[in-house]
Amino acid sequence: MKEEDLMSKKRLTVIGGGQMGRALVGGMVAANVLSPAEICVVEPSAESRLWWQTQHGDIDLVVDSTDPAADSQIVLIAVKPNVVPVVASQKDGMWSGKLVISIAAGVNLSKLADWFGHQRVVRVMPNTPCLVGQGACAYCCGNDVGDEDKQWISAALSAVGLAVEVNDSQMDAVTGLSGSGPAYICLVIEAMADGGVLAGLPRHLAMQLASQTVLGTAKMVQETGRHPGELKDAVASPGGTTIAGLQALENKGLRSAMIAAVEASMKRSQQLDSLSSHKGQGAG
Repeated sequence: MKEEDLMSKKRLTVIGGGQMGRALVGGMVAANVLSPAEICVVEPSAESRLWWQTQHGDIDLVVDSTDPAADSQIVLIAVKPNVVPVVASQKDGMWSGKLVISIAAGVNLSKLADWFGHQRVVRVMPNTPCLVGQGACAYCCGNDVGDEDKQWISAALSAVGLAVEVNDSQMDAVTGLSGSGPAYICLVIEAMADGGVLAGLPRHLAMQLASQTVLGTAKMVQETGRHPGELKDAVASPGGTTIAGLQALENKGLRSAMIAAVEASMKRSQQLDSLSSHKGQGAG
């Protein structure tokens, strides 16, 4: 079966039309993973529904999830962690045979399987650069997720950036690294720009230079395949300006601070996982 034939057989219901739901749907439509006619978005917020009507007027938009989910082979759960069990308990037997994909932080495969009543479940940790097609999405699959399902998931997530399959036990680490990572990098860009302003650059120019430097360096790491340390050493000539800056960063503990940030975020994800152990208990 051709890949396009495999994709055209699917109908998707998205429960939750917030930022990440918007990014994933937009990417899938742009990449022809699904057509707008094959997608339904469930969104109770009037403000969010207005956005969908304006940006994707050809996608079905409803307030209640029961009927559209019943007609779909795939359901993407894009709500807050404490809302997931509420969605799951809406109607007995509603989720039978469906591929259920959740992007809720701290909700593992075991809980998803328990709440939705089967093992054809997928846990995804996307990140906010999905909004511009440069996301990093990790996913793990329940025991009953087949090869065809995995092919669809990989295509759907690759439409908004990088998609990698990991073990469920690694998802908290993914949350700490790529899930929360954009916030760390935004802080780095802001701080670099502040440094530029301190050194005499106009704010808008400092921000332009800082953000482009981060973007270009990340692309250089990806496309050359060289270790970041090697690329760093190539810039840091003996007795030069860069090595002086690197010494300042080491003295202030940037490296250890970034490692600690990933670890702290991972531990918080584990706590959320524990908080969501029972149906209906909040994990905010």
